[in-house]
Amino acid sequence: MPQQQRAIDTRRNALVGSAVVIDRLGYETATIAEMVHESGITKGALYFHFPSKEAVAEAIIAEQAEWLSQQYGTDDPPVQTVVDISYAFVEALISDPLMRASIRMTIDRAAPPESIVHGYSSWITAVTELLDRARDAGTLKDDVKTSETAYTITSAVTGLQLTSAALSQRRDLPERVENLWALIIPAVVRPELLPRVEIRPPQRRRRKNVSPV
Repeated sequence: MPQQQRAIDTRRNALVGSAVVIDRLGYETATIAEMVHESGITKGALYFHFPSKEAVAEAIIAEQAEWLSQQYGTDDPPVQTVVDISYAFVEALISDPLMRASIRMTIDRAAPPESIVHGYSSWITAVTELLDRARDAGTLKDDVKTSETAYTITSAVTGLQLTSAALSQRRDLPERVENLWALIIPAVVRPELLPRVEIRPPQRRRRKNVSPV
């Protein structure tokens, strides 16, 4: 294996292993020794890529922002994209320790303050940009304020996943997110365009003959 690829793999292993420990124990309780053990690398290898525990935390939270940036393109239908990102987020919480650890550190306020702020603001900014596109396309009601709506959506999904994690280990989270959209979408989208927005989880959808918005 080329040295560069080996370094990339080692860094990834360090991140994923550290995320597993942080998700399990919390940032404050997690130790470098446990991260090294879970990652299957040496302490020297971890410190080569991350000079401190704080640097590990910053990198994990940065992965959340990178994940979010890959969820939509400039030509995607904006309102449907907001809905679809929420379900992709649910799937990531269930399957990806990096996402779980990032969210846990953000909510616990246990990572460096700048990283915590970025964890929230990246979501609010992304949703605002999508809603701005929807407004420009004439999809939203005239009185919808995109930045305030984005803040509310981000906060609501954050709260839902916390409650679901406590009550059902997130097993009911897709259903709870669908209920959220059933409240929000009619409040922000023009009535005549509501049939174009699919609020159900992807696995429960049927193909529609209308263009999404």
